[in-house]
Amino acid sequence: NIFVKSVRAAERVMESVSRWLENKLRLKVSPTKTKVVGPNESEFLGFGFYRDAHGWQCKPSKSRKQRLMNKVKDVTKRNKATAMPLHVTFNKANSIVRGWINYFKIGKMKGFMKEFGEWLRHKMRVVIVKQWKRPRTIYKNLQKLNRQSKCNLSDEDIFAAANSRLGWYRKTGMMTYNFLLSPKVLSMSNRERQGLVNPLEYYNQAWEKFLLTL
Repeated sequence: NIFVKSVRAAERVMESVSRWLENKLRLKVSPTKTKVVGPNESEFLGFGFYRDAHGWQCKPSKSRKQRLMNKVKDVTKRNKATAMPLHVTFNKANSIVRGWINYFKIGKMKGFMKEFGEWLRHKMRVVIVKQWKRPRTIYKNLQKLNRQSKCNLSDEDIFAAANSRLGWYRKTGMMTYNFLLSPKVLSMSNRERQGLVNPLEYYNQAWEKFLLTL
């Protein structure tokens, strides 16, 4: 990345550098990767850039955010995830999320982490409830969670959620599932599996540790 003050200066630099690379080093310059763009549109090592009141800041680029979501989608595919033990799915998702955050922790992304965390937990609720499969089993497990978490949801609400004819994704977006399979419940560990990582909390911890190293 070469930064200059104006578009015309950038064009001159790109032309001279491209000529030097091709004539002197005998390298082929990619026309798709070699271009003049503003800092807001540039990308370097997966990071994008933006400017706020404190100056220029970095953040994960849109392509890297989409790549993260695609990886999690692959792990939480319903047919694949429901056919394997839940702790395997949790461990795979946690590994992907932790690795991604540890790489991009210097970027500003609290808003994205909050939205991504909500989406991730929704995907996991789908996997869990689909493994329960039958309305009777769903009802029984929701009642158990209701007693353990002391949510005090009515039997009618739990019965309606368990017997809903909505699709798996829409069903697990209902209030009953959100309360009973809450972030706190999903983050609990047991002998079989580790809890689901909370992306926003993990990012805040990684950011604080990074600040201590400065």
